[in-house]
This record gives sequence, structure tokens and C-alpha cells, in this order.
Amino acid sequence: MLALLHTSPVHVPVFDALRDETHPGLRLRHFVDERLLRRARREGPAAVTDAVAAVLGRAVAEGARAVLCTCSTLGGVAEEAGASGLAVPVLRVDRPMAAAAVAAGSRVVLLAALASTLAPTTALIEEEARRAGRTVTVRPVLADAAWSRFEAGDNEGYVREVAAVADRVTHADAIVLAQASMAPAQDLTTTSIPVLSSPAQGLAAAAAVAAAGAARNRSA
Repeated sequence: MLALLHTSPVHVPVFDALRDETHPGLRLRHFVDERLLRRARREGPAAVTDAVAAVLGRAVAEGARAVLCTCSTLGGVAEEAGASGLAVPVLRVDRPMAAAAVAAGSRVVLLAALASTLAPTTALIEEEARRAGRTVTVRPVLADAAWSRFEAGDNEGYVREVAAVADRVTHADAIVLAQASMAPAQDLTTTSIPVLSSPAQGLAAAAAVAAAGAARNRSA
């Protein structure tokens, strides 16, 4: 079983649909806590470290073989909490996307609808660049008119706004859609610059880790 930590319920059907399409038979358990993101925006991601660790502990207690954090603001916190003695791997959904962005070239535009996402995702891309031995410049772009649409439940307007901002980007080798909720905008863009989103790659990585954990458990 793969557990997913979300900070919005909109992610549940998205990842269920991805599972049905690409990983049939994978059992998902969703943990949704919108309060985590609200507090992280007010006080910084470190403020929710204990709360995130508590969710991860519940996931393991319920049988998770791995946990995937789908919130880019909290991804680093989740990874660190998982590394602090948790019995199963904890992954952040945007790490495979960051690695793909680094492989695409040295000029990465980081497009976010939420300012709290910029610092953690920039740090992640820079970490992946160091790991790959590459030099990358990350240029943040904030789609500041988009998030209010998301909060109002206007998901179509939200992704249209994100796509419009992406289409105005120039001089980049890749555009990273920092938040998992932005993924549908990938299909609306007309830019020739590669536009990367996180859900499919992140789920694939987590599914592989969860399957490996289940196999080890069966052979033990």
C-alpha cells in the first residue's frame, strides 16, 4: 500500500485516476490535511514538522510501504521527517520532475501559484543539479492571479491562468510547474519550451518504491 499526504482534497481523484491508468492494482491510502499548508504559509514549513511526522506515523501504522508527499511546500519537511527513523521511505512528488528539469538544460523557470512553494522547490532543483554535476539557474515566476481562483474552487480558471503565464516565459530550457495542482495546465500551454509537471513521475517513483517494500516483506 502506498500512502499519499495531501494538503488539498483536489489531489485525491487526480492520483486515483493516475493509479488506474498506469498502476492498476496499486492500493492507495490518502491522508488529507489542509491545515498543514495554511500553517506552513503563515509560519514556514518547519513549523509543521511534528504534525507531518505524526501523519507519516499513522500511515506506517496502517500498513504503508512508502509515503508520497504531494505538497511541494512540505516536501522537504516530509523527506526529513521520514529520514528521522521512519520505517518506510518517504518521497516528495516533485523530485523526479526536478531531476528532469536539470537534465533539460541550465535555464529552469520555476512557475508557482503559491509563494511558499518557491524556496523549497528552488532548493530541490539546485540539489538535483549538484547531484547531477550540472550548473543550473532557477528563475522563479509567480502566477499570483491564479491561487485565488484555486481557493475559490475555480480549477478551470486556475489552470488557464497558469498556462497563460507559462506561455509568456522566454529564454528557458524547461518550465517547472511547481505544484501538483498545476499539472492540467501542461496540456493547455502552447509554448515550445518543455513544460514539466510532477504527479505522473512522482507516483511512478513512489509506486516502484512501495512495490519493492512489499516484495521485501514477502521474502522476509
